Order: sequence, then structure tokens, then C-alpha cells
Amino acid sequence: MNSSEENAVSARSAGRAALRMGPAELVQAAAMARRFYLEGKSKIQIAEEFGVSRFKVARVLETALERDLVRIEIRVPAELDAERSDALRAHFGLRHAVVVESPAEAEESPDPENLGEVAADLLGELVDEGAVLGLAWGRSTIHMAAALDRLPPCTVVQLTGVYDAGTAERGSVEAVRRAAQVSGGDAHPIYAPMLLPDAATATALRHQTGIARAFDYFDKVTVAAVSIGSWEPGVSTVHDMLAEDERARYASYGVAAEMSAHLFDRDGRRVGRDLGERCITVEADRLRRIPEVVAIAGGQRKAEAIGAVLRSGLVTSLVTDTAAADLLLAAPAGVRPALERADPDA
Repeated sequence: MNSSEENAVSARSAGRAALRMGPAELVQAAAMARRFYLEGKSKIQIAEEFGVSRFKVARVLETALERDLVRIEIRVPAELDAERSDALRAHFGLRHAVVVESPAEAEESPDPENLGEVAADLLGELVDEGAVLGLAWGRSTIHMAAALDRLPPCTVVQLTGVYDAGTAERGSVEAVRRAAQVSGGDAHPIYAPMLLPDAATATALRHQTGIARAFDYFDKVTVAAVSIGSWEPGVSTVHDMLAEDERARYASYGVAAEMSAHLFDRDGRRVGRDLGERCITVEADRLRRIPEVVAIAGGQRKAEAIGAVLRSGLVTSLVTDTAAADLLLAAPAGVRPALERADPDA
């Protein structure tokens, strides 16, 4: 054995000796670890109890980790993907990003229902007592409202009209009622279609007492939940409501996404603004002023649309799934992350 090999063996032996602990040391280390990790005591408190310095406590706790006396695990529910969530939050500058595992059989379908359950839990965190919660029409927000089981006392207001009058009882009106029931607060639904034949009819409806009362709350909304649609049949409510020639006209503007009857191109710029004049919906400028806007959307088919809306600066947080998240992370975020709330058209 040459000198370098001898030195290496000596170093390993010294390392093992440093880690070797007698029974008294093991018992003390276990006791200190219990105080620190389970009982929440500070290193100073532990030092006073055992009559040692806090630096000694720090060394013992470090050795307890090295000797595997203590194991630290970071665990989240199996359906949440913490790594993708954090990556997506950083990629788009979001306040909150929650990525849910995509069911294998549902990767091609938009908005798996489990997104609504996770979004419901997120609202339980974000909504404070006395807040005003705004809910826009969408399959995702309806799933979310159905899954709500806790909300502090708050006012709930509808941000858009419904798909059509016949769906009010099982659509966004019912979602607003459900959220208000859970919270014990007041509900302000909108009993009107989202899309009207012309701007004059929409303007007249906006002045009706019940609808005007809901609109008065828009500037007071503190947390909003919205859905996102891509410009294709079955994945965008607005697309499905329009006549074929209108769909083609808006498609020619480069529409990649719609949210609450607002249309966006791939870069997040609003296009086809005349559509909003015919709709009962929260205005984009008002939506941008809401402190927390949570978008709920998932599936591979919606990934491009989600990215477009995130680039618009209208939303601050996102609940999505792994199928959409992987595509979003592979795409450029743009120069204005969502949290800046910057308008790409400004």
C-alpha cells in the first residue's frame, strides 16, 4: 500500500470515528432531535436544558442527520406534483401554481374534474373573511364550486353571464349559490346569457337592476376564479356559441385562447374586442385590477391557450395538470410574467 492509499484509508477511518457515537451520545442526540424536530424547541432552549452550548446542540443535530437517527422527508399528497408546480410558478412569474397529476385516461380531455377539487382547496387558502369572491362561467369553475367544503364568510359575485338561460340552474348561477352557501355570505348571480345578439341588447341588460348590482361588485372583488378555453369546438364555450362565419372571422385574427369572453393571440394580446361589447362579462381592465385571479385549466389541448392567457397579465395563479404543465414549461414564458399584471398591448 503506498502513502496516498494509506492517507485515504486513514481519512475514511477518521470520518467513521467522527460519526461513531457511544450509547450515551446516541440517547442524548435522540433526545435533542425530539425536542427540536417534534416539540419545536429552539437550539438555545435545548442547550439550556442539557447544559451545553447551542453550538454543541447544532453539531449533535447535524450528526443525528448524518447517522440516520433523523430522517427528513418532504411529502405532499400523491396527486400534487410539487416540482412541476414550483417550476411553472417560476417560469411565468406566478404567485401560485398548483400542478395535479393527470389521470392516464384523461390526458387528451380538457379540464379533468380533479382540478376543481384542488382549486376548491386553494380558494379555501386564498379567500379571507369579508372578501369578495368572483366566479366566471366555465366547466372548471363549476367543478370547483361543487367541490367546495370550506370558505370563510364572504360575498360571492358572478363575473359573467351563463352559456344560455337553460343552464343557469346547473351552471355558473348554481356555482355562485353553492359558494355563498358554503361561506354563509351573500350571493350576487347574473341571470342573463353571456353572449347577446348585439351590443345594444347587452348594454340594456347591463342596466337591469340585478345585473347592475352584480357589476357594482366587480371593483370590490379580491379573489376571482376563471376558466380558459382554446379556440376549437368543445374546448371553448364562446367558440361554440358563435355562428360559423363569426368563428372564422375571429380565427383570422389569430385567436389562441378565450377567457370570460375575452380573446387572446399566442402572445397574450387581446384580439376581437368587439365580441366583448355583445357579452355580459367582467371587463379586462377590471379583471386586471383584482388582486388574485386564479385560472383553472388543464389537458394537452389547452396548453397553448393557457400559455397565451398567462402572457396577458390578467391572472396571477394557475391550477393545471401535468399534461399541460410539461408543454407550458417547454414554451417561452415571454418578457412579462403573469405576476407583473402588465398589458401586452400597453
